[in-house]
Amino acid sequence: MRNRYTLFTLCLMVIGMSCSYFAEPADTINLPSLFTNNMVLQQKTEVPIWGKATPTAKVTVQFQGQKKGTVAAEDSSWRVTLDSLAAGGPFEMTIIGKDTIRLQNVFVGEVWLCSGQSNMEMPLAGWGEIRDFEREIAQAQWPQIRLFQVNHAMSLFPQEDVSASPWVECSPQTIPQFSAVGYFFGRALYKDLSVPIGLIHSSWGGTPAEAWTSAGSLTSLADYAPIIESMQTSAASEAQMKVEYDDKLAEWQALVEQKVQSAMADSATWESVALDESAWNEMNLPVLWESAGLADFDGIVWFRKTFTLPSTLPTETWTLRLGPIDDQDITFVNGQQVGSTDGYNIPREYAISGDKLKPGDNVIAIRVLDTGGGGGVWGSKEQLQLINSSGKQIDLAGKWRYRSSISITDIPPRPQSPDSPYRPTVLYNAMSKPLMPFAIRGAIWYQGEANAGRAYQYRELFPTMIQSWRVNWQLGDFPFLFVQLANFQPSLDHPADSEWAELREAQSMTLSLPATGMAVAIDIGDAKDIHPKNKQDVGYRLALNALAKVYQHKVIYSGPIYQSMSFEDNKIRLHFDHVGSGLMALGDKLTGFAVAGEDKVFVWADATIDGNTILVSHPDISRPVAVRYAWADNPICNLYNREGLPALPFRTDDWDGITKGKK
Repeated sequence: MRNRYTLFTLCLMVIGMSCSYFAEPADTINLPSLFTNNMVLQQKTEVPIWGKATPTAKVTVQFQGQKKGTVAAEDSSWRVTLDSLAAGGPFEMTIIGKDTIRLQNVFVGEVWLCSGQSNMEMPLAGWGEIRDFEREIAQAQWPQIRLFQVNHAMSLFPQEDVSASPWVECSPQTIPQFSAVGYFFGRALYKDLSVPIGLIHSSWGGTPAEAWTSAGSLTSLADYAPIIESMQTSAASEAQMKVEYDDKLAEWQALVEQKVQSAMADSATWESVALDESAWNEMNLPVLWESAGLADFDGIVWFRKTFTLPSTLPTETWTLRLGPIDDQDITFVNGQQVGSTDGYNIPREYAISGDKLKPGDNVIAIRVLDTGGGGGVWGSKEQLQLINSSGKQIDLAGKWRYRSSISITDIPPRPQSPDSPYRPTVLYNAMSKPLMPFAIRGAIWYQGEANAGRAYQYRELFPTMIQSWRVNWQLGDFPFLFVQLANFQPSLDHPADSEWAELREAQSMTLSLPATGMAVAIDIGDAKDIHPKNKQDVGYRLALNALAKVYQHKVIYSGPIYQSMSFEDNKIRLHFDHVGSGLMALGDKLTGFAVAGEDKVFVWADATIDGNTILVSHPDISRPVAVRYAWADNPICNLYNREGLPALPFRTDDWDGITKGKK
């Protein structure tokens, strides 16, 4: 998938952010977006307060009996630092200069940043409701949990302020569009700590980790140093960047069109009603085709579906709703084109006049071109329907016939737009850097899907991103807790290589950094939905990590983690940490273990629990050398500790994976 923004939109984003805070100050005090009524400040640490004022103007901040003064610098900036604060509230903060600002209903407690891509961004309701969303929203009355929502923005240069909504109290009115994972994490902390909780949500669906990493840190990575150098060289002229991009895009589109035209002789009549599609495969829509039999396919795929209308067909206009299609579609009904759209996240709605339909069987044909990333008809089931003004509705979700037409995987990748939120540094600059140095306790992070195809690279990239935040926030090694990728896509009946398994491994390796923690979600995903509905357990497992590692509560926060192995005749014995009160299989027998001999061919293994260890073997392998557990996109696995936390996926070998060398 990819977003497409114009340079004009990018400029508006940056200019819009600048109007209030970056404007040349008059005789007033200007505060960043973070400082509003209802905010939460971090307890038990120094708290910076900053803003803009007339150069040389005196500024005084009064809060919780403290009075801190300073003078605005020549560049209009000012900053004071409050001494360590005690939890509580509500308080009033007064900022005095030539004018006075009073911030009301301010609390002091624990502040956490919630960031990442779409599984962090996914709200309680609005685009694929989370589990029990109606009940959760109705019960979300927590006035001492406060929410701060950062808007999408990007920039080639570090910004001083975010575009954001003011702090609000958590309530059924304010929570529906907030991060579900962030909310459930904050709620669990509040219930246990009984102090105010501040949640800063800054995420953007589909974005890779490099977009959230500073330029200075990326230059230390061989894969990114030349990209950053190129961006910095060309950034002096955004207009020139746009011209160069347009030229490269035109060349790329010409290559694609050449391939399309060469294939038209084979597919020119695939929209025809009379076409015999009996040899075509079937796919249940909506779905990204990578998870439904077309892995790693970029190019054109045709979809067809026959639907039936009553013999007394109304003559009024119908609306064909197809939801979002990644990337481009040309749609036909009964052989006649009814619409075409370019844009992966744009819901399709095409008007169909009554004369294009007929009583009995009718045929929809969609030609879909995907140019990279996910592809297909990928929205929700509710978006896939035919409906008329009288409310007559025909559901179109379910089985469709499909056939691939051409592949474009043999041509160079589509050039990346200078307006893209996937470019290195652009989200760090606009959505992370401006939050610094606001005092926080730590960060939670849910991301990785966008980097799964480059999992080996993620081994370096992800720790580099974390360290870039820590260095620039100047809070030391603040806690950084993250979610390991959940299970997704169809389960396989045989052991196989997996990009998602390799990305999970890279995430596990990041635990070597100090003050990190990981919530395992291998058992709460959805084979058909990259955005699983169970966000409650994700937030709770993150909170367990925080309670144990940050607040020193004596809780079991992790499932079993592979530690070592030993060989016993024709078996391998696996040893684990974090077994809690003991290992257990959730079911009749252990599943998810595969074993290989020296030939490196994995087969499903027999696995049994023996105390706090597991014995793994296979009757046809006399000398086993390696074991893998839950090593798949969507593994069938069931090892837990008795506290109900799942084991981390792992492998005992270090054989080259399928993402090694991918950039």
